[in-house]
Amino acid sequence: MTKIEINKIVESLIKTFLNAGKISLELRKKGLTKSIKSDNTPVSNGDLEVNEIITKKITELTPTIPIISEETSDNKSEEDLKDFWLIDPIDGTYDYINNLDEFTINAGLIINKKPAAGLIYAPAKNRMFYSYGENQAFELINGKEIKLDSTKKFNKDEIKFVSYSNNIKPEINKIHKKFNVKKIVRMKSSLKFCVIAAGEYDGYVAEPRAYEWDIAAGHAILKHAGGGVTDFDGNEILYGKKNFINPSLILKSKSIL
Repeated sequence: MTKIEINKIVESLIKTFLNAGKISLELRKKGLTKSIKSDNTPVSNGDLEVNEIITKKITELTPTIPIISEETSDNKSEEDLKDFWLIDPIDGTYDYINNLDEFTINAGLIINKKPAAGLIYAPAKNRMFYSYGENQAFELINGKEIKLDSTKKFNKDEIKFVSYSNNIKPEINKIHKKFNVKKIVRMKSSLKFCVIAAGEYDGYVAEPRAYEWDIAAGHAILKHAGGGVTDFDGNEILYGKKNFINPSLILKSKSIL
């Protein structure tokens, strides 16, 4: 698949993402139907509706590429996948069902086990991010495509990281000290990748947790904005691992690479 083809696929999905986000907010306003999945995590009719909208359009655009979604069992037993989509229709379901604003809609295209494109939309914040190649990462602001550069833009002498929890584990605190982190802001959804890609924060650290569909889209966007995504040992993150489980993770803006 060429860069031009990937570009066209991403551009064709932007409208779908904006529409899915609008529907997710409408469903929440009406009142969501909620249940608990077998892994003890929440799911709502909004998650399932967004999943249907996104997967339908992606199937239409790339019918021969498998889709792995958090909310379906399709293709999850496949081994040695190289080219596939990873979808998390609502990342941050807790925020979504509790009328908070940080939840996101996500799709990442993996080519040869590496992120080739990503789309992330935060409907309640009206922030739409996407990428499809090196130096081709963008935020859509008031209908205008603004190129992302993960070089820090504010308070350049203060290193700011995001964290999924206020309780910082010792192994993560050790890495924070290495980078001389002065400020930590809690952020649970994939929006963390985007704010680092936009130069608003410097980094993020997590021990092995969550799944590949939680990070694939954000990985593409941050990487294409000039940032870095590795495990604790500096190894490249590859996709299609057994059970789609993530390794440890360090996100870096261009400013601290």
